[in-house]
Parts: sequence; C-alpha cells; structure tokens
Amino acid sequence: MSVSAESIENKLKNELNASFVKIEDISGGCGTSYSAIIVSEQFKGKPLLQRHRLVNTCLQEELKSIHAFTQKTYTEDQWEKMNN
Repeated sequence: MSVSAESIENKLKNELNASFVKIEDISGGCGTSYSAIIVSEQFKGKPLLQRHRLVNTCLQEELKSIHAFTQKTYTEDQWEKMNN
C-alpha cells in the first residue's frame, strides 16, 4: 500500500471530521515517517491517549506501512487559542 501525506490528510478530514490537518513527510521524501497536526471537535472532552487512539484507528491500514508517525491533536477551541 502506497501512503502519501495527501492520502493521510484526506482520510483524517473525512473520517474524523477534522477542520484542519497538516501532514509533513519527515522521512526525507521516502514516505515512511510523518508528523501530523489534527484539529477536530471529536477530540473534545477526550484525554490525549484517547485522541491518539482515534487517529491510530482511523489510520490503521496506513500505519502498517509507515515507519514513524507523530501527532498533535487539538479541539477547535484549543487550536484557536494557540493561533491568536
């Protein structure tokens, strides 16, 4: 399975109703390591571990072919406060 930053972004936006997703290929272009920022109201009221589990479940198939995946997850309120 070929994984791209764009395919990860689209899946997170669609399945988690994410309002903002930024995926960065940190592997030097080979597509095996990604860093993600994900903003979704589905994270509201959930602790960090539960948020990460939601993302990992969403990307279950993609993570099988990725060497490393780091994520930062925020609610829309948290993201707005950080960017004002």
